[in-house]
Amino acid sequence: MFLIAGDPSSRRGGADPLLRTVFDHCGVPSPSIAYVGAASGDDRRFFTMVTGAFTNSGAGDVTLATTVRHFERGSFEKTCMAADAVFFSGGDVDEGMAVVNRHRLAPLFRELYRGGKPLFGISAGSIMLARAWMRFRDDDKSVGELFPCLGIADILCDVHDEADNWSELKALLKLSPDSSIGYGIRAGSSIVVDPYGTVQPMREIDTFVKQGNVVHPIARVTR
Repeated sequence: MFLIAGDPSSRRGGADPLLRTVFDHCGVPSPSIAYVGAASGDDRRFFTMVTGAFTNSGAGDVTLATTVRHFERGSFEKTCMAADAVFFSGGDVDEGMAVVNRHRLAPLFRELYRGGKPLFGISAGSIMLARAWMRFRDDDKSVGELFPCLGIADILCDVHDEADNWSELKALLKLSPDSSIGYGIRAGSSIVVDPYGTVQPMREIDTFVKQGNVVHPIARVTR
């Protein structure tokens, strides 16, 4: 499973090395992708932009598995099961999980992963694949309410928030059990999580641990 931060400031053309790694992992030429846009409200402009990045990086057909408008379970399941990999888009984690929970999609995604289907996300989609996230108060990012995500990747993580010194990830860890580890996936970086829970960094990752009521940095891993 690939959790990609993406880079909001980048407008890179051509092939993306991280995406090429994902698609090579699928084991087939030009793998087909099921696009789950729950976190972005199935936004068509975002879908078109991401599809272009995918095809430039070696993907084949990219099909929108509709979750928001005109959702039909049979069609959704067929799209995800037929694809070589399933992608979770960026957007809003809370809204994305609300859609997943409303349609009771979590068991399907877990079954696909157990069956060997590659899953990958970018930005909010990466966080959705992880264990949990928070609803933050607009006026104070240190205060919020914890809520569960898919937990297919049994880790805590945040994405491209290094400029804010990972304030939201630290808040998440403070509400998590002692000794919890959090991964800050820097812009343009990714982590790979295998079915045994092993975490492998790709490019720059910041790590933190909760000890008592304090969150400490562990290391910045560059690979």
